[in-house]
Amino acid sequence: MNSKRMLLLVLFAFSLMLVKRYFRNHQVEELRLSDWFHPRKRPDVITKTDWLAPIVWEGTFDRQVLEKHYRRRNITVGLAVFATGRFAEEYLRLFLHSANKHFMTGYRVIFYIMVDAFLQLPDIQPSPLRTFKAFEVDAERWWLEGSLVYMKSLGEHITSHIQDEVDFLFSMAVNQVFQNEFGVETLGPLVAQLHAWWYFRNTKNFPYERRPTSAASIPFGQGDFYYGSLMVGGTPHNILDFIEEYLNGVIHDIKNGLNSTYEKHLNKYFYLNKPTKLLSPEYSWDLAFSPPPQIQYVKVAHDSHRKL
Repeated sequence: MNSKRMLLLVLFAFSLMLVKRYFRNHQVEELRLSDWFHPRKRPDVITKTDWLAPIVWEGTFDRQVLEKHYRRRNITVGLAVFATGRFAEEYLRLFLHSANKHFMTGYRVIFYIMVDAFLQLPDIQPSPLRTFKAFEVDAERWWLEGSLVYMKSLGEHITSHIQDEVDFLFSMAVNQVFQNEFGVETLGPLVAQLHAWWYFRNTKNFPYERRPTSAASIPFGQGDFYYGSLMVGGTPHNILDFIEEYLNGVIHDIKNGLNSTYEKHLNKYFYLNKPTKLLSPEYSWDLAFSPPPQIQYVKVAHDSHRKL
């Protein structure tokens, strides 16, 4: 081997070493659960699942550690909301005003607002780092449920652009109001919301779909928690995977003359695909009920008595 060729190989090896060192120095180290999550501080509630996923309650997380981690990652978070129907305009105004104030403060956020042709968007001055994007949804009349229209539209937007714009995505119902900070403690690959009512009930009575021929069916004696349908979160890829499974499940049920609800399909998905993080009922408390002692700090509230 001549000296010139040897020199080229040495230079290449040195360059490769520098590249590896650069990526090693600039790689954001992933947090261990023990770095930020302290379940023993809330002995009054369930703080871990059987598959060791954290259940986030007030007092269980170290916000400073999480803030440092996610600021180094320089993340962008998406929040998608669907607003149609009789009370949608009123709900959307309250939802966006409160989200603009409390949702992921200090981080880049893109609000994806999906509305029908007749809805007047509220006049909101976005806070710094906030972007609002509105999309008109053509509601095909043959869809029997608004959730179908929304999920179909959201899946299309994730595929076309959302997956390239955000690191994490939440899909939330419009009839909610943020009351306190909804921060980075909620982020994860696949995030589920514990149902505010059913968390405090006997697991044997969970209202899962029980008809064996339904794609949403969960057999008697099985199931982990009952998850609420007002919020689902995770990476865009995982949200898209859920949407695809949900739409396939609905098609399956229609062919079999069934019509199971969105929430029951959601629970079947989380039964088969365990969430990596669960949010306590503090993150979606129903105003129809007085909070029990376990609910120390309501982050998001909704009114189940009013329907869209």
